[in-house]
Amino acid sequence: MTGHVLRRSDGSIWQLKSEKWGVEESSKVMSGMIEIRKEEPADQDAVRIINEIAFEQGPEAAIVDKLRKSCKEYCSFVAVNQDTVMGHILFTPVTIDGSNLIGMGLAPVAVLPLYQKQGIGSSLVRHGLQHLQRSGCPFVIVLGHPEYYPRFGFEQASHYKLKCQWKGVPDEAFMVVIFDRDVLPREGGITRYRAEFDEAM
Repeated sequence: MTGHVLRRSDGSIWQLKSEKWGVEESSKVMSGMIEIRKEEPADQDAVRIINEIAFEQGPEAAIVDKLRKSCKEYCSFVAVNQDTVMGHILFTPVTIDGSNLIGMGLAPVAVLPLYQKQGIGSSLVRHGLQHLQRSGCPFVIVLGHPEYYPRFGFEQASHYKLKCQWKGVPDEAFMVVIFDRDVLPREGGITRYRAEFDEAM
């Protein structure tokens, strides 16, 4: 298993596994074969399997199942080729301490290993972000690879005084894409994913 090593502000090392959020590194796109659509009830078993395999039986699959039941703003998309669900992405609400503003957090995104490095993860991210922007979402945060997510418009969240709720996360790994700068609190604040994600950290 490969990893991306980052250095915390105190000099210690923090490793972000390349499989942490199930993202493939290639931006190559499969032409005309993949449909990105909202998750349907019939997709749930396939989504669970995708996350179990992509995250090597980590907690992500169980977190997605919990969020599907508990989060009414659950926003999930799948990548499908004919009858095969090949990839999955989830967005759920996030908050900023001291503000009533609600954005979305990207996590997880996963692609079956057989179909990785074909641009499916990138297609899922772009589709999800476009949907949220059209829906009026003011911002989206992600904890992930600083060499991968900027291609979608993500920047270091610290540029906007936004901080990650989890200690020890390198500054460059916590990112935000902003769709409405005017509504962001100027003083920033700590951003918080739903509590279900705590078991993955």
